[in-house]
Amino acid sequence: RMLSGYKPKNDVKDSYKILELEEGCSLDDVRNSYRNLAKKYHPDSSSGMADSKAFIRVEEAYRVVLSDLAARQKSDSSEEEEDQFKSKSLQHRHYLSFEGVGIGTPSQREKQYMQFRVDRATEQVLEYRQQRLESRCAGTDLSRAKDVRESKKVKITQAVERLVEDLIQESMAKGDFDNLSGKGKPLQKFSDSPHIDPMTHNLNRILIDNGYQPEWILLQKEIRETIERLRKSVVASRRKLGELMTPSEQKQWSRICEQFAEDIRKLNKRVDNFNLVVPILSRQMVHFSTDKEILRAQKTYKALMEKVSHSDTKENEGEEGK
Repeated sequence: RMLSGYKPKNDVKDSYKILELEEGCSLDDVRNSYRNLAKKYHPDSSSGMADSKAFIRVEEAYRVVLSDLAARQKSDSSEEEEDQFKSKSLQHRHYLSFEGVGIGTPSQREKQYMQFRVDRATEQVLEYRQQRLESRCAGTDLSRAKDVRESKKVKITQAVERLVEDLIQESMAKGDFDNLSGKGKPLQKFSDSPHIDPMTHNLNRILIDNGYQPEWILLQKEIRETIERLRKSVVASRRKLGELMTPSEQKQWSRICEQFAEDIRKLNKRVDNFNLVVPILSRQMVHFSTDKEILRAQKTYKALMEKVSHSDTKENEGEEGK
């Protein structure tokens, strides 16, 4: 309407009344009033007073009031201050979905937004790989130089990929791929599950192919490896002390149990950190109990001793039979 020379029919005084304002109000008051009335009367809003005709009247009144404020400001201020009151394009539903990306119809904007998500995911993967290289090589000047070389290799790899893609497109235009088997058939690049968004599936595949792992996955792996290592160490310590422990060995076992309890306490702090970042409630972990773990180590030790004694008994029987 602005480009076609559209002129509203409302008078200036009537426009102020429609916007529920008084003459002489500020530009912020006009914008706030228009925003509230637009939410109230917009046809796409969930308000019970939604009315397309009332929304058109409010929009026309808003343009008339903006023109009136611009005219008053032009007479009272310089050209630099006048630019602040020029009417701007209104922000409607175009910016309420797809993060404000794209132009055109909703379907066209959805395609543009999907491409935008792919590009953003690619950039994040490159940043992650570069940060990982920086963390590995952050030490001396030689490591920093190596880091720079690795980052350049990443950029060169992306340039080579673009060149290869251009060559592929050129060959397709010439018809070099017309004799390939499976021409005209769809590619099986999406998940077979209808409940998974194809774009989300593709983004996750890109992240996995580039070695990205979420923080909670790494924490979960670290916790499991730590508890297994502690269990094996306490069982090995118990086996060194023997079946019947002397008083000195009892004290040594007590010190081992105290150190094991301290390690379990530190491990439980990692469990707390893991529960704060894990996105799935069912994946949360409970604290490890020192008493239960020591009792488990005792049972494991007894089972190992019974197995050893059983094997010795079989060997003795075999020798007697011979």
